[in-house]
Amino acid sequence: MSEQLTVVNHPLVQHKLTLMREKDTSTAGFRTLLREISLLLAYEVTRGLDLTTKHIETPICGMDAPILDGKKLALISILRAGNGLLDGILELIPAARVGFIGLYRDPETLKPVQYYYKVPAELEDRIVIVVDPMLATGNSSVAAIDLLKKSGARNIRFLCLLAAPEGIKRMQEAHPDVPIVTAAVDSHLNDHGYIVPGLGDAGDRMFGTK
Repeated sequence: MSEQLTVVNHPLVQHKLTLMREKDTSTAGFRTLLREISLLLAYEVTRGLDLTTKHIETPICGMDAPILDGKKLALISILRAGNGLLDGILELIPAARVGFIGLYRDPETLKPVQYYYKVPAELEDRIVIVVDPMLATGNSSVAAIDLLKKSGARNIRFLCLLAAPEGIKRMQEAHPDVPIVTAAVDSHLNDHGYIVPGLGDAGDRMFGTK
C-alpha cells in the first residue's frame, strides 16, 4: 500500500461492503448501505484537515477551541453514481460546496465522454474531494481530475468504494499528487471494464436501472 493509497479496513466498512456486493441486496438496501459506508469513508478522506482555533464560551468557562481552517471543502461527484457517496458525506459536512462532473463511458472505447461540468468557485483555495464508487479503468477519474486542475484545483483527494489495480495504476501515473481512499482493492477488470469480483454497476444498483 503506497503513501498515496489508503484502504479503509475498518470492520464496519468491510461488513457493509460485503452486503453491498451480494447480488440479492435490494435497490433500497444498496442505497442505504452506500450512504452509511460513505460516512465511514469520509472520516478517513478528511483526516489531516487543517485546523485553527476560535474563542468560545462553554457553560463552564471560555476556551480556545479547534475548528476547521480555510475555505469550505468542495465535494465533486462524478455523475451519476458519485451521488450515492456524496449524500452520505454531506450529512457529515453539510457546509461543503458541491460540484458535478458528468462523464459516461463509451462502451466501445471505454473512454470517458463529458456531458456536464459545474463546480464551485475558488477551487485553488479549497480542499477538493472527488467521489465515485468505482475506480475501474481510471479513465473517467483521470478525466475528471484533469478538468478540476484546469479550473485551478491544487489539493485534490479521490474517494471510491472499490478500486481495481488497473485503475489505481492509471490514476497514479496521471495524477501522482492525488491520494486515493478506498474500501477495497479487488482482483482485476474483466473484458467489459467491470471490477472483479466487484459489485456490478453501482449506478444501476443504486437507481434500479439496467
